[in-house]
Amino acid sequence: MYATQALTDLVPLAAELDKNKVTPGVLGFIVFAALAVGVWLLMKSMNRHMGKVDFEEAPDPDAVPAGAAAGPGSAKGK
Repeated sequence: MYATQALTDLVPLAAELDKNKVTPGVLGFIVFAALAVGVWLLMKSMNRHMGKVDFEEAPDPDAVPAGAAAGPGSAKGK
């Protein structure tokens, strides 16, 4: 069965409702639930990948040490 045929089978379920009332219906709920499950799976995958990341930063070899910045003309040197 094709997806379009399955969706058209769900449309008559919404025909039982009041014609003057606009609602998302069963199809809207199914789409919302599928999006929610997809977001949940993506967040679960993201948490698993973020757990593998090592955030320890290596020292910058070009950085000047804090004590070497105070030369003879600075306020610390006096």
